[in-house]
Amino acid sequence: MEKKPHFVRRKFPPREASSVSLALLLAAVLLFNALLYLYLSKSYVSLGRAETDPSLCPFGYFRLGTVKNCSPWLSCEAIHREVRKLKCVGEGAVKKVFLSEWKENKVVLSQLINSELKEDFLHGLKMLKALQSKHVVRLLGYCEEQFTILTEYHPLGSLRGLNETLHMPKYKGMNTWHRRLMLAIDYVSVIRYLHSSPLGTLVMCDSNDLDKLLSQYLLTSDFRVLVNDLDALPLVNRSAGRLVKCGHRELWGEFVAPEQCWPYGEEVPFEDDLMPPYDEKTDIWKIPDVSNFFLGHVEGSDIVRLHLFDIHAACKKRDPAERPSAQEVLDTYRKVLTLLIREAAMPGTREML
Repeated sequence: MEKKPHFVRRKFPPREASSVSLALLLAAVLLFNALLYLYLSKSYVSLGRAETDPSLCPFGYFRLGTVKNCSPWLSCEAIHREVRKLKCVGEGAVKKVFLSEWKENKVVLSQLINSELKEDFLHGLKMLKALQSKHVVRLLGYCEEQFTILTEYHPLGSLRGLNETLHMPKYKGMNTWHRRLMLAIDYVSVIRYLHSSPLGTLVMCDSNDLDKLLSQYLLTSDFRVLVNDLDALPLVNRSAGRLVKCGHRELWGEFVAPEQCWPYGEEVPFEDDLMPPYDEKTDIWKIPDVSNFFLGHVEGSDIVRLHLFDIHAACKKRDPAERPSAQEVLDTYRKVLTLLIREAAMPGTREML
């Protein structure tokens, strides 16, 4: 009787097959992490620690638009001769702001309108010169004698108009939790820079309510956050025992930090000399409220808020000493961004592992 050929099907032991699958999965995860790192490094420069923008010129110079060469800051004479006012686009307690033109480039000209506040104006100019970096609006020139400052123009304006901008057809593709979280990271990066600036620890005092705070920052055309108004930026110097007070009037409300409020109750009239000073942790108290504005109500924003819950709770500690530093908040924000991007790209990874 003829025997039929006997074919043997090779089988991997279950444990070996499982090991091979796990190795392949881990290799895929490592590859993904490498790609994620490259993506974040390329698309979001703020993940690095360098504060100097490579496109910035040496101190006292600027580069505008597509021009490759650096130009010296414009002097009083150059501003008077070469800058043409177009229209007034804003006015505050200290200065009036004009959309202007310089050599076919749109620029912003700011002029003092209240002589009693000239010290604030000059302080803002001093800060603007000393803090030029990727976090600060670009200075193009100034004239101290005429109390005039010339800066780069950003057509999207201040952060107050963020939601309106993101609902425009041109920018609807930007209206995602990912982009909004990156803006929040930008904002915290600015605070961290001010708290560890070349001049020392600076406090952002023009921030007694959300609307006022947002008006101090600009939204660039490539969706970055820049601080624009540096008129109220006092210095904390702990070694010298120097703390700050944001103005000489009574502050109140949930937005300002508890230590900024009058501590002696309604029965004692407010008196500036009796008001205790405070430090930069007032900026930390406000971060959750500002981030809540940035995140908005788009799909996925509630998941981001959930991941930020613990760090935001720490920011709201009544004791300033118990609040995290801006660097700690920034580190947490970056970790959350990386985690959520990874989970969005590989939603089944956790279960597979």
